[in-house]
Amino acid sequence: MPELPLIARARKHASNVASLTPTAAHTYQQLLDRSAVLAGALLGEASDLNEARVALLVAPGPEYVAAQWAIWRAGGIKVPICLSATEPEWEYSLTDSGASAVLADAPMAAKIAPLCAKLGVRLLNIDSVSPAPAKLLPEISRARRAMILYTSGTTSKPKGVVTTHANIQAQIESLVTAWEWSAADRIPLFLPLHHIHGIINVTSCALWSGATIEPFAKFDAATILDRVRAGAYTLFMAVPTIYVKLIQSLEAASPADRAAFVAGFGKMRLMVSGSAALPASVHEQWTALTGQKLLERYGMTEIGMALSNPFHGERRPGAVGVPLPGVDVRLKAESGKIITGEDEPGEIQVRGLGVFRTYWNRPEASAESFDDGWFRTGDMAVIERGYYRIMGRLSVDIIKSGGYKLSALEIEAALLEHPDIRECAVLGLPDDTWGEAVTAVVVVKSGASLELAALRGWCKGRLSVYKIPQRLRVVAELPRNAMGKVTKPAVRALFAQ
Repeated sequence: MPELPLIARARKHASNVASLTPTAAHTYQQLLDRSAVLAGALLGEASDLNEARVALLVAPGPEYVAAQWAIWRAGGIKVPICLSATEPEWEYSLTDSGASAVLADAPMAAKIAPLCAKLGVRLLNIDSVSPAPAKLLPEISRARRAMILYTSGTTSKPKGVVTTHANIQAQIESLVTAWEWSAADRIPLFLPLHHIHGIINVTSCALWSGATIEPFAKFDAATILDRVRAGAYTLFMAVPTIYVKLIQSLEAASPADRAAFVAGFGKMRLMVSGSAALPASVHEQWTALTGQKLLERYGMTEIGMALSNPFHGERRPGAVGVPLPGVDVRLKAESGKIITGEDEPGEIQVRGLGVFRTYWNRPEASAESFDDGWFRTGDMAVIERGYYRIMGRLSVDIIKSGGYKLSALEIEAALLEHPDIRECAVLGLPDDTWGEAVTAVVVVKSGASLELAALRGWCKGRLSVYKIPQRLRVVAELPRNAMGKVTKPAVRALFAQ
């Protein structure tokens, strides 16, 4: 049986730089060699981990890649966990997955050691693993389970999404084809490595292609802009919040600095936004500042990426484009009808080789998530002029008011055009008259104030009358998760206080 394709492809790019840090350039061959050493340490006297779960707690960088490959080359299932999580969150991931070991770098090993001792889980500090003679590694089938990636858990306990090596390969190949990745690409990595955006869209696609990753512990606008000025990148992937921060930095920069930053962005061949809805106003503002048209896409932990605006062609603000290569997408109405026309909302359902098959130890949830082989995303969308437009989550973003189904995301996009609103979240709250009242929670710009009557007046002519907010609350900040996405259940909780 041949090697896993990801490892075999890395060998073809052996001399390429895989990871570039301020202090060193690490080639693919160096990462392969290091991963073999770590795989041997993981195996010990065993010949195969046989899908034992190994939690990964390593900072972004070459050692993260080597550790990830080590788990897979030893036959284990990778369980990425959040570097900044609390001990109870770590405990949940370790116990729910049944992890037998934790692979951590020295700083994180010190933090998680007491928990590992409490749970009786083996802890391997990768910084203490010295070079050793090569050990015979097991042959790994693509059908084997490769990763358990936990959902955000905003509405219930996080569920472990199980993907095989074949699932991961299909997700990678779809994006590499659609976005035309090559070995000449260079990309910064500042996204968390316990989410699919950082793991698949950036890290895995880059490593599949022989490209170079420049890792950062976190996003820092000044540091990233200096590298952009230097022409360091050909590709850029971020969440909407980061683009908002970059816009603020560009607007605050001197004319000379701004020109240099814009020139750096202008040289990139592709800039992508995802993990949360990108307001059309931000899309248009970014284009006006940099000349770059952001490519917005849609995906989930369970399916990888499913929809994308085209690399070649119109990148439409407010839309997520068309199905990616190898992905089938359909809309299904609440009535059960499969929607074939435009402008009729339905649930997005997806099938393809990249789609997971089961949640870890949750057979009922797994069965409920599929409809005759199609994964039920729980997101509603419409097709408009050939492109899908996301309306929001069925559970939190679809407001049923006065007999209408309203998209909270559409209303949010309109409110963000208000000159005094910096951020906003829209949701439906129980109402005796309307069923659910359209409620806006907003953060206003410094020195501004906002009253409901004034907001409603401003909305006239911009929103249909039934979409105009009926309630308003002004807050200092909106609750967000690690990816910078506003969490609607947390916003809803504001009204229970």
